[in-house]
Amino acid sequence: MPPKNALDILAVLASFPLIVRGRDFTLARLLLKLIECFAMAHSLSSSVQTPAISNRPNLDTDPIWQAKVDLAACFRMAARYGLEEGICNHFSAVVPGHDDLFIVNPYGYAFKELTASKLLICDFEGNVIEGAGQPEATAFYIHARLHKLVPRAKAAFHTHMPYATALSMTEGDPLIFAGQTALKFYGRVAVDDHYNGLALDEREGDRIAASVGDADILFMKHHGVMVLAPNIAEAWDDLYYLERACQVQCLALSTGREVRPVSAEIASAAARQMREGDPESARLHLAAVRRSLDLEEPIYRT
Repeated sequence: MPPKNALDILAVLASFPLIVRGRDFTLARLLLKLIECFAMAHSLSSSVQTPAISNRPNLDTDPIWQAKVDLAACFRMAARYGLEEGICNHFSAVVPGHDDLFIVNPYGYAFKELTASKLLICDFEGNVIEGAGQPEATAFYIHARLHKLVPRAKAAFHTHMPYATALSMTEGDPLIFAGQTALKFYGRVAVDDHYNGLALDEREGDRIAASVGDADILFMKHHGVMVLAPNIAEAWDDLYYLERACQVQCLALSTGREVRPVSAEIASAAARQMREGDPESARLHLAAVRRSLDLEEPIYRT
């Protein structure tokens, strides 16, 4: 009787012995080994089917579309500033009105290619609720767990931007509060000292989320940075100024002269002054980004 399904086929193949590099294999075992090798790619393929259309939430609202447009603008401008690394970095934002869903970039696209309509909406189980493609695996395991376990983080921007990442590889605290721009982050930084390789499971995502504490900025040792914020505009503002602060610090250190931090008292006072105006400044900053893109790359908002 001919085989009827995959299990029957594997049963038939199991009877054929092979010798590969001096080791005995059945064809079935060899196929499984090959499958394991191909599984090293980091696209996320969910075994759970997307919910039926009848259960799909209404995602065709103006606040959700505007969130996608804002996020697309951040991707495009981050690309201009060289804040991304290949196709391996990710920005996400909780879907307005749906705290159990988040917007994230699809796997395989450079930041400069992204538009509002290309962004995905996913749930915390790995289902793509809206959009074509899948999130990159580490994007899902880091961002889904962050949004779920740190609910104040309505936006989460993760990059390997060069100056911040360079400082994440140095001994001690990455950021020296010596320049005015750095003082924007005084009292808001945490450091994850325990690099464990790629975040390819929920346990690593949970560990990263637990290391955040009350911070808005997480330096991930030997890896990069994560910026958490209550909205997309403030995440963008912090990401931009964090890299500028790190760039200036690297330049100062390159002189070989001592970099002198501001006193704790002054640093704390300056940080309070900055934080008072941050929400409005961030809103205006993102609006300026969008105006620039409206003139030069209007496709971002499609």
